[in-house]
Amino acid sequence: MPIEPNNQEINQIIDKKVVIVNVAVAVIHHKEQYLLGFRNATQHQGNRYEFVGGKIDANESAEQALVREVAEETGIAIDNDIIVKLGRLHHDYGDKQVVLQVYKIELAAQQYEQHKHCEYGLEGQALTWVDKSKLLAGEYPLPAANKTILEWLRLPMQITITYPLAHFSECADSAAAWLQYHQDNLAIESLVYIRTKEADAERSGSLAAQLMHGRPDVQVIVPYDADSQVVDVDKSTPIKDENISHQIVANHLTHTALMQWLESVSDTSVSEHCLSDDFPLIISCHDIASIEAANKLASARIQQQLLPVIGIFISPVLATHTHPDTVPLGWEAWSALAQLADMPVIGLGGLSPTMIDQALAHGGISVAGIRQFFNSEK
Repeated sequence: MPIEPNNQEINQIIDKKVVIVNVAVAVIHHKEQYLLGFRNATQHQGNRYEFVGGKIDANESAEQALVREVAEETGIAIDNDIIVKLGRLHHDYGDKQVVLQVYKIELAAQQYEQHKHCEYGLEGQALTWVDKSKLLAGEYPLPAANKTILEWLRLPMQITITYPLAHFSECADSAAAWLQYHQDNLAIESLVYIRTKEADAERSGSLAAQLMHGRPDVQVIVPYDADSQVVDVDKSTPIKDENISHQIVANHLTHTALMQWLESVSDTSVSEHCLSDDFPLIISCHDIASIEAANKLASARIQQQLLPVIGIFISPVLATHTHPDTVPLGWEAWSALAQLADMPVIGLGGLSPTMIDQALAHGGISVAGIRQFFNSEK
């Protein structure tokens, strides 16, 4: 089981002087159907929908509270289901400060059939099952702190990373070969991290744009480039091309760029330097220091009402072909790191799509990779 920090440690990390209410939140679903409760007008943040959950008692872990609260509110027993950590949210409502410890639970078909017609919970609150697409479209108003959870839910269970351009160096036209391979072999409607590892930013941007034009069904993650936020490098920059910019799900921030950001804010206010951009962020992390930096950046972005950090890659889980000399973390060490993150964790390094169950069991929500994630390699 993943190693879970206790509530006292979390409170100390967040703020040693402020009393914060810890709340366990259960994002319960069966396939594309998600369970929501409704808060009446007399409650805090009333007349809004909410995920099931409640306060964590002093003598219980977040997962124990989750099992108890779900049973008390809905009668659903989730103690034998896989409980996957999505993240932690620190939110100041003005009259109340809370830490939402958010978990995702997928019900078995039998559980869903048993409870899908229940219109009210055991405490009298209205319950409803809603389609994920409508939930993400904002058709069910949630408390302010829950908006980030919706962004987290957009991440799929697998992410394909493109081959670097150098992989096609023996071809007469490496760029054309790179483009043709990826257009032909990306899975339908997949999420793709376009990583060419090309030093020429304009050429890399042009390749990314061409791939997106050729595969309008895919969504993409593109490298974060501070310059691209203020400089329009013609239509080869995907962010500036209105015909394809809607395909961009997030910008990717490397481990090196993250630590450079942390150093840049060490003598200034974090809130003044949040890497403001037009998209959410996905960050690469390799150790405790980088995860703590990612948590700091994620918190600052939420405080400034910027689009959130929606996930982090933690790598390498296993040995890889591309970095054979790098010692892998292994699943247990990877799991311990995953529990420190305040956002969803994506496994990377030596993985295949079939390893998603291992990732879920160790505290992750998705797996990513190159070789085994293309149609031609399966």
